[in-house]
Amino acid sequence: MPSPDFDRFYRESAHRVIHLVYASTGDLTLAQDCTQEAYARAWQRWSQVSQAEDPLAWVRTVARRLAISQWRKETNRGVSHRQLALVRTQTAAVNEDRAYVVAALRALSPQHREVLALHYLLDMSIAAIADELGAPIGTLKARLHHGRKALAETLRAKEGTHG
Repeated sequence: MPSPDFDRFYRESAHRVIHLVYASTGDLTLAQDCTQEAYARAWQRWSQVSQAEDPLAWVRTVARRLAISQWRKETNRGVSHRQLALVRTQTAAVNEDRAYVVAALRALSPQHREVLALHYLLDMSIAAIADELGAPIGTLKARLHHGRKALAETLRAKEGTHG
């Protein structure tokens, strides 16, 4: 049960704390929320806060600290959102580049695409690819050469239409 002393203290001082926090933050809603929270904490500890040299200073300090903490959270959230937007932008660029490469690979023959994928994506040697596919090394070297050339031409053509 709240004490009559606390009720009087709240009625006589809350508006000053709101004005202080509002002047500090420029955000009336934040000032009201932080002031409410500071008084709620004071009420929970009223037996100690009321014995302090200046109970109002205690409440003002708590309200200002809550506002600063909220401001930091909002600032960090803003930084996080900007970083996320940057990551999304970079991801979109990477995805766009990837889409060009995938489209270019699709334009190749299955044999060229297979050799390029095994060699460059799985980092397999020509000899390992030959073992895997049961194909002569010379044939695979030719497919790799022609596949790279065709891929480069396709990417250049796509770059010309999108760049």
